[in-house]
Amino acid sequence: MRVINKAYFSGGCFWCTEAIYKRIKGVLDVKPGYCGGNIQNPTYKEVCTGKTGHAETVEITYDTMIIDFQSLLKIFFDTHDPTTLNRQGNDVGTHYRSIAFYSNLIEKEMIVNYIELLEGSNLFKDKIVTEVIKFNKFFKAENYHENYYELNKNQPYCDIVITPKVEKFQKNFKDKLM
Repeated sequence: MRVINKAYFSGGCFWCTEAIYKRIKGVLDVKPGYCGGNIQNPTYKEVCTGKTGHAETVEITYDTMIIDFQSLLKIFFDTHDPTTLNRQGNDVGTHYRSIAFYSNLIEKEMIVNYIELLEGSNLFKDKIVTEVIKFNKFFKAENYHENYYELNKNQPYCDIVITPKVEKFQKNFKDKLM
């Protein structure tokens, strides 16, 4: 039986994260937006001030018969640096922080256990600072953020930052590609 579910991750710029998850078998849709803040319907301009408490987040709609939450979680931790507080590369600010949102206690346990596994593996030289937060509400970003990478591959940010991430992902997760 086909079961459609949603996952929410914040791993820096949502353009980067969206570009990764759009390439995965079983992912039906990816939307950029904002989670974790304290105002309703924030704008990109407001979120970028750092005053709303939101992080740039992607909403991933997926078919659980094709891909599971654990696989999405592994991809999340493998495609961003979960050890840098409030930043990813040159993108700096609380809205770029690393967050894995959970919708139920099973997802929370999976996230916590995976972080413990990573910490014990010494894969990262620094401590993982990814926040584990109960999902509350997702606010879709402005339309011009959707599919940004695909529509703007020649922009310097896309070419310098996103393309190498996508290429690394495609190399490391060939079995997950559409």
